[in-house]
Amino acid sequence: MAVQASTRHRNTTGVLRRNNVSVAGAPDGRPLVFAHGFGCDQHVWRWVAPAFAENHPTVLFDHVGAGGSDLSAYDRARYDTLDGYAADVVEICDALDLRDAVFVGHSVGATIGVLAAQRAPGRIGALVLVAPSPCFLDDPADGYTGGFSREDIDDLLETLAGNYLGWSAAMAPVFMGNPDRPELAEELVNAFCRTDPAIAEHFATVTFLADHRRDLAGVEVPTLVLQCSDDVLASEAVGRYVHRQVRGSRFVQLRATGHCPHIGAPEETAAAIRAFLETT
Repeated sequence: MAVQASTRHRNTTGVLRRNNVSVAGAPDGRPLVFAHGFGCDQHVWRWVAPAFAENHPTVLFDHVGAGGSDLSAYDRARYDTLDGYAADVVEICDALDLRDAVFVGHSVGATIGVLAAQRAPGRIGALVLVAPSPCFLDDPADGYTGGFSREDIDDLLETLAGNYLGWSAAMAPVFMGNPDRPELAEELVNAFCRTDPAIAEHFATVTFLADHRRDLAGVEVPTLVLQCSDDVLASEAVGRYVHRQVRGSRFVQLRATGHCPHIGAPEETAAAIRAFLETT
């Protein structure tokens, strides 16, 4: 038993170190797990997570390759699909022994949450999908408008691969929106710069070419879809598609513009999450 306990402790420590997991807030209460999107890290939740710290444990982490994660843990084969990132989430939940947690995921982090919830139904009891997109590619045959053609995505990936920092500086204002608040785009650029460029290139390919539309029907936990206004990456049509596909989900249209309401409108984002928690 001592050997098993020691091994479990080493495994737990390794998981938490790998994803630079940080836990704050109240020790009791329903846990909230916050997952960032592409090009970001846990730092982007610093205006939202503290709003729940009085009554909830809050768990933040970095996807491998981002922020303070362990870059040596990056395995190209493991992270060649979003399933690898979902497996990380499950391992984090196991390591912390989370039960009935609320997973709050932004953009691709939302899709990762959908996959993780199906892997660990006892660990994740609710989903908050912030600006989600299960598939960025248009699918005319299926009548689905993801917002981008394959040529659009190929051009985006080629530009990113050629000059990641230049791409970040050019695209951050587009993704963020709010042209009257340039400091928000600067915030996003800084987040991009905390991501390893080589890993970011691979993660971008996995993110923008993924198609997880069929996984939405398998969601069996209460779900909130938070849709931004004027979002160039995840349009209202995409958000409403997610809402239709996830049975019993709730759809909330935010006044916040752009793709990152947790940065541009953290108070509105936190209020929508809190209202959802009060009903689940």
